[in-house]
Amino acid sequence: MSRLRECRLYGIIDLGYIDSSDCSRIAEQMVEGGVDLIQLRGKGKPIDELVDLTAQIHQITRRSGAPLIVNDHAEVAARVSLEGVHIGQEDDSILVARRKAGRDLIAGKSTHSLAQARAAQAEGADYIGFGPIFATPTKPDYKPIGLGDIKQAHLDVDIPIFCIGGINIDNLQSVIDAGAKRVVMVSALLKAHSIVDYARCATDMLA
Repeated sequence: MSRLRECRLYGIIDLGYIDSSDCSRIAEQMVEGGVDLIQLRGKGKPIDELVDLTAQIHQITRRSGAPLIVNDHAEVAARVSLEGVHIGQEDDSILVARRKAGRDLIAGKSTHSLAQARAAQAEGADYIGFGPIFATPTKPDYKPIGLGDIKQAHLDVDIPIFCIGGINIDNLQSVIDAGAKRVVMVSALLKAHSIVDYARCATDMLA
């Protein structure tokens, strides 16, 4: 958990943006660029495919020490020795997710308000995603919550907070100025001309 508190840049390998065959290459680039925490997100993908991809990516992240998180499907963590699971507001509880994994592991939760942030900490989350800060194609149905509550969220909870949603190099400084210490990048990172350079620029700004 101390390693988790040191994390600043959280990258998501989202199979809605990339092909499964690119997962290992992208994981290598994220690690080289200094991404601290990596998640595999594969909405609607079969569990067996996610297990295979997670195992491939974990070979890469394990060497760098970056925790690997699987989105939603805690049962993947029962078959691959990854470090954590991330769940949404409509998904299993953290208790159920850990039960499905069959072990104690890092559990993160998506939150979209101060009340949800406080509730996630009370539920036993090890970290939260807080957002979406800006409009994002990754979650088009979610209304952006803006920058206003970032500082208060850091006062209300003492677990790591990763601001998420439409964050890129162009607006990252405004997110930091609003009180963020950690951020998640998805499409900006995956679509970058050089994932390595983009990640390095972001980690420099977050240092």
